[in-house]
Amino acid sequence: MITITAGDVDRCLTYPGLVETLRRAFRAGAVQPVRHHHAVKRPQGADITLLLMPAWTDFSQEQDGHVGVKIVTVSPDNNSIGKPAVMGLYLLMDGRTGEPQALIDGQRLTLWRTACASALAASYLAREDASRLLLVGAGALSTHLARAHASQRPIREVRIWNRTPANATKIAEVLREDCLDASATEDLDAAIGWADIISCATLSTVPLVRGALLRPGTHVDLVGAFSPSMRESDDEAVSRAFVFVDTRAGATKEAGDIVQAIQSGALTAEGIRADLFELARGEKKGRQSAGEITLFKSVGAAIEDLAAGIAVYRAFRA
Repeated sequence: MITITAGDVDRCLTYPGLVETLRRAFRAGAVQPVRHHHAVKRPQGADITLLLMPAWTDFSQEQDGHVGVKIVTVSPDNNSIGKPAVMGLYLLMDGRTGEPQALIDGQRLTLWRTACASALAASYLAREDASRLLLVGAGALSTHLARAHASQRPIREVRIWNRTPANATKIAEVLREDCLDASATEDLDAAIGWADIISCATLSTVPLVRGALLRPGTHVDLVGAFSPSMRESDDEAVSRAFVFVDTRAGATKEAGDIVQAIQSGALTAEGIRADLFELARGEKKGRQSAGEITLFKSVGAAIEDLAAGIAVYRAFRA
């Protein structure tokens, strides 16, 4: 078994390449049970969330293939001590023998596959001319989201909002090194009305994106709320938009933006237009006019980790 570090993951992947890898994976499919979701109670501070995400190749289509599982912890208090909220490892195994093949840095793999899943959705849902990107949240995922979206759409300007403005300023500095016109903003409402694409990656439990402020033609990408109690958009944002998800099973069970909107009546489960499987296979259409507001909600899918893990493993061994 080989060990693949975060730096190795960075060297093995490109944003446009991984977007296409994920597109092929959603077309082909895989076996992915709904992830195991456990709350680890702590006597002090916020609870830790433990996620177990297994997936394996559809062996009816591929003789050998792979089996993989990601172990992730989400610790909201980590931000106060300068550590990422999300930690994890990915174990990739041989699909024929079950032999461990690689132990991959799960934190970095998650950043890459999450950002590229959002970019994959945007390739179907964002306007072709979308050039202004708003990042809501300045965590470790933010730079990856900007680069992934820029691989699919002609992003020229990026604005970053964060509850701690200094962190938004730091992300803007990093993105300017990528030759993106990036700046921090403290006026979230104005930035929502400015953006062509809004990409949220926070641990918020209250809506940040207000539907009343969305312009026609905006694409909203919601990444952060991974439990029913969390939410990044309000009911009006959901009700005004054509709603898409990464997987229907995951989104309707775990995604607060979807679960709470269904509970309030702002959305019905049948009102979800398509998931990434249907979009990638051409079974359902994405954006159909320039004036539509589209909303994509992801909670993360084990098929994404499996596809990204295999891509990293193959590139590392090449």
